[in-house]
Amino acid sequence: MRAGMLSVAELVGLVEAGELDTVLVAMTDMQGRLQGKRCSARYFVEEVLDHATEACNYLLAVDVEMTTVDGYEMSSWDTGYGDFVLRPDLGTLRLVPWWPGTALVLCDVEQVQAHGRAGRPVTASPRQVLRAQLDRLAEHGLQAFVGTELEFLVFDDTYEAAFARGYRELTPANQYNVDYSVLGTGRIEPLLRRIRTEMSGAGMYVESAKGECNPGQHEIAFRFDEALITCDNHSIYKTGAKEIAAQDGRSITFMAKYNEREGNSCHIHLSLRTMAGEPVFPDGNGEPSALMRHFLAGQLDALRELTYFLAPNINSYKRFQAGSFAPTALAWGRDNRTCALRMVGHGPSLRFENRIPGGDVNPYLAVAAAIAAGLHGIEHHLPLEPEFHGNAYRSHRPRVPHTLREAAQLFGESKVAQKAFGPEVVRHYRNAAQIELDAYDAAVTDWERVRGFERL
Repeated sequence: MRAGMLSVAELVGLVEAGELDTVLVAMTDMQGRLQGKRCSARYFVEEVLDHATEACNYLLAVDVEMTTVDGYEMSSWDTGYGDFVLRPDLGTLRLVPWWPGTALVLCDVEQVQAHGRAGRPVTASPRQVLRAQLDRLAEHGLQAFVGTELEFLVFDDTYEAAFARGYRELTPANQYNVDYSVLGTGRIEPLLRRIRTEMSGAGMYVESAKGECNPGQHEIAFRFDEALITCDNHSIYKTGAKEIAAQDGRSITFMAKYNEREGNSCHIHLSLRTMAGEPVFPDGNGEPSALMRHFLAGQLDALRELTYFLAPNINSYKRFQAGSFAPTALAWGRDNRTCALRMVGHGPSLRFENRIPGGDVNPYLAVAAAIAAGLHGIEHHLPLEPEFHGNAYRSHRPRVPHTLREAAQLFGESKVAQKAFGPEVVRHYRNAAQIELDAYDAAVTDWERVRGFERL
């Protein structure tokens, strides 16, 4: 068992010894955030372990502001906003080093069933969306391994101060481009080190930290793992990094595009193996196998219509600018960072990197979309186009959708999405996109005030 992970017996022992008093019981919502309860450890051991716990089903039917909105089948005023079940996945049980005496467990979400019996999984729950695609992959005798590279901006302002200033005129932790700069990361190493060591203490395998281009921008990378484990760790890391930064009197943002400089990316590396653990992307000569070529072809064929799961917010689309290291062209190339899909690695490590997602992505939905697209390619034996050479920004390849509105329409009409996720999930997330679009269309922005207050 990885350091920081807990068995039930170890948890019980810590509770009985008085060393652990709180268990965070959490699910991941549509926005990729952890939602749940802080249970007393004694109550968790005596009740939740055997009987699970419940939460209001509006947690998968609200916007980012937790506002109750219309259009969802699973939860509404008309249905009374009932409960669903949070069923702990005990394989995710771990210590939370940045909070004393605390453990955390992630949950699968189920419908409430009479007499305490296990209910039907909530299909629109992000973790369940990914599980369904992993099950489809397993039918082909395959499993997915994933690594995510998540960038963020660090500010010397507290979250409270940032809120009071409307998130404007904040002080970045670095004043200039510190991409790969050891001096630049050294300036905030106490914070970065806390995040690295305490994530390790929560069962994650940290690879490295490095500076990035935007002032105050950094990245902490984690070793690849099974797809579900990586997505679980990603969500815990994102919450934990914000909490550690807050304890340090700083703030972190993972939003895709904070200013007109480089945005926060979340490059997703994906490879496939047999159920016995043998890599299937390389052939006998270390070149892309026929299966990998079909899988990549599926990405290119379906990426436009599945982009919503990779770029879920209005702000996500501000990242896609030429020459910004965020892709605009749907092309693949070997070690070519101008393409949406970058083939990297050699031999058993051969894999592809999807460069579309930003730091705001829900990892479960993004990885589910990549698997769905790949299975589309495998099942239809799609041929892979020749690799792209040169600057894809200047190519005539199909483009990443320009706006959330375009991506949402493509997703709602997608036959690939309907087959992979089912109509219920497609309707649910198409409604989520429309809610966001309606809120944005009704908002008056600073940009409009500056341009229109006096000049018009």
